[in-house]
Amino acid sequence: MGGSTDWSRSYHGLSTQPFLPEVAEILQAPIDPLDIEVKPDGMLYLPEIKYRRILNKAFGPGGWGLAPRSETNVGPKIVSREYALVCLGRLVAIARGEQEYFDPSGIPTATEACKSNALMRCCKDLGVASELWDPRFIRDFKKEYCMEVFAEHVPTKKKRKLWRRKDQPKFEYPFKE
Repeated sequence: MGGSTDWSRSYHGLSTQPFLPEVAEILQAPIDPLDIEVKPDGMLYLPEIKYRRILNKAFGPGGWGLAPRSETNVGPKIVSREYALVCLGRLVAIARGEQEYFDPSGIPTATEACKSNALMRCCKDLGVASELWDPRFIRDFKKEYCMEVFAEHVPTKKKRKLWRRKDQPKFEYPFKE
């Protein structure tokens, strides 16, 4: 194989040609509603492992990867880093991942979560789970699969509205539904 590519600076292969139709079909396939999760604030998301499975199905294990494009930036409460998604030897997306942390001992875990956040953002450019960015889909999904409930934060006795899937159990400690 020829010389190696410095993915921290290269744009090799960006928009040179579309992927094969069967690859595009995998990447842009509708997401199974059972795979979609909801955060207590109502934000819908696809777990990071689901993005990896879709990329593995489309390109094969080893046919894609995330390449760092910057050093890890560690701020007082947040970690960020820019990554490139490379598929079949071509740059297809660049995104900055970020993750909050609350204690310096959590920086390694936040650094991993930062990479996962960048992967999710890069996949958006390939159309993976694009429904999760569509306001109409979000409204319809929440109406059919989610519910907003009042829950009490047991230690503080404060009540607030939280979201959960209808098929999930009631909130547990530190909340009480």
